Amino acid sequence: MVAFLLIFGALGGGALLLQALLHALDAVWIGRYLGIPGALLILASFGYSLRKRKTIRFGRPAHWLRLHELMTWLGSLLVLAHAGLHLNAILGWLAAGAMLINVVSGLTGKLLLDRSRQRLQQARQQTREQGLSDQQLEEHMYWDSLAFDVVKRWRVVHLPITLAFAMLATAHIVAELLFWSWK
Repeated sequence: MVAFLLIFGALGGGALLLQALLHALDAVWIGRYLGIPGALLILASFGYSLRKRKTIRFGRPAHWLRLHELMTWLGSLLVLAHAGLHLNAILGWLAAGAMLINVVSGLTGKLLLDRSRQRLQQARQQTREQGLSDQQLEEHMYWDSLAFDVVKRWRVVHLPITLAFAMLATAHIVAELLFWSWK
């Protein structure tokens, strides 16, 4: 829970700090463009999904996962700084809200999986120390393993949230391209 709050708090605090810096430097106009690299970072983070589904065959999945986490966090930071405190674009705010829900979903899944994996390893170690046979160990660990498998399925929730975010972000980008003042 502490890790969740620190990571999410750093995202919000970092976006506010970046916004304050842009205002202090009288460079608020840069914020209009921060959404582009932010969106590109988030889009590039889907390399992890491609690696997991073996569309990309190089690299270790754990490395791709860490890259996914970093790129989505940095991309979200830039998008939040891009959104700023401007309340003039409802579609942009809906996309930013969906992005934040998606970040919360990803962080929740990450932390639940980490905690569940640690508890399963501890339970397995404690059971081994009791001197049980492999079959007894397997029977004893069945429910713990089943619970871990259920937690691993959090992606069933994360995927639709990601799709909703992708649709809102795409609609926002298309609207911006249509109504952009091309000067």
